[in-house]
Amino acid sequence: MLRRLAAPAAGRVLSVSSNAASGPTDSASDIGSDIGSADGFANGSSIVPANADALMSPCYREAVPTLFAAQEDTARRAFEFFAVTIRNANTRRAYARAASVFSSWCADHGIADVRLVQPVHVAAYIEDLPLSAPSVTQHLAALRMLFDWLVTGQIIPSNPAASVRGPRHSATTGKTPVLEGAEVRAVLDAVDVSSLVGLRDRALMSLMTYTFARVGAVIGMRVEDLYQQGGRHWVRLHEKGGKRHEMPCHHELAEHLAAYMAALAALAALGTLSKKGWLFRSAIAATGQLSERPLRQADVYRMVARRAQAAGVGRAIGCHSFRACGSQELREEDQLAVRRGRGTPVLAHVHALAQSVHHLQRIAAVGAFGKRHPLLAF
Repeated sequence: MLRRLAAPAAGRVLSVSSNAASGPTDSASDIGSDIGSADGFANGSSIVPANADALMSPCYREAVPTLFAAQEDTARRAFEFFAVTIRNANTRRAYARAASVFSSWCADHGIADVRLVQPVHVAAYIEDLPLSAPSVTQHLAALRMLFDWLVTGQIIPSNPAASVRGPRHSATTGKTPVLEGAEVRAVLDAVDVSSLVGLRDRALMSLMTYTFARVGAVIGMRVEDLYQQGGRHWVRLHEKGGKRHEMPCHHELAEHLAAYMAALAALAALGTLSKKGWLFRSAIAATGQLSERPLRQADVYRMVARRAQAAGVGRAIGCHSFRACGSQELREEDQLAVRRGRGTPVLAHVHALAQSVHHLQRIAAVGAFGKRHPLLAF
């Protein structure tokens, strides 16, 4: 039933401020071009305007999916759900995509007002979703939270999604494709560092590998998040949940970052780029030059796939594959230490400290296993 969602549904479905304006970027396609783009509302990060003046007088009915735009008070309340209650841009984008797809489904089935939605409609929508169980669960969670917000705002009397049960899903192992150490080494060595974009890509992938950082934390770094302390390079990562991690760099990561920063400094001296700003910036089409805009997560994903293919990695990987590789190398080294009778494994201490990724990152960075850092076995 959802196959018809490939075509835009009728209605005024725009965002208050758009980040799709023409400008320098690594790709022309926008994130959210999948199933969630049917209602034109998929990119939830554009809901929050770029300035406070735009937020004070938005046209609510033109800013939300059609299902929630029947009346002004409903549109305003729905707009507030995305713009006020959700702080994380990735969560906002995912929930906006879910609301967009549900709005298009309702339009296809003759439901024009959110006040007409019943639990049976939500259940039928969940049954029709051609997605994996975790994705369906996420869609249902988004609708439950959105309808709860409408209930507390006295828009609808009850939550039609509250009683709807989603699919069961249980997983003991993750689906992230894990790179081997040799594969990571091949990808890094295959990068052509004669260009600024090549230096950027190598530094970015090294950073994800040696610090176990999420791609969101890496592309969110600014120039000042790379600094020197005690004669060593340090990085500052702003992970999700407002957590800030500071750690020393592995010597190879420091070399890659230093080479990239030297190229940026040379362009800054010529006045081509600003000295401060985003650390990893998007490229201007096929010119090989960098802009002042940050890389997007979708751009990094495509870059990683392109670099892996060029290095001869014959399987699909993602940004998280580098983080998984570093973690796996660390655990394998830890198990080897146990078999050799070197005492209590380091990871036992880490797990005792609430399995903090921050401790894993610091252990990997400073080389807690002595001279042989686990990632040096690439």
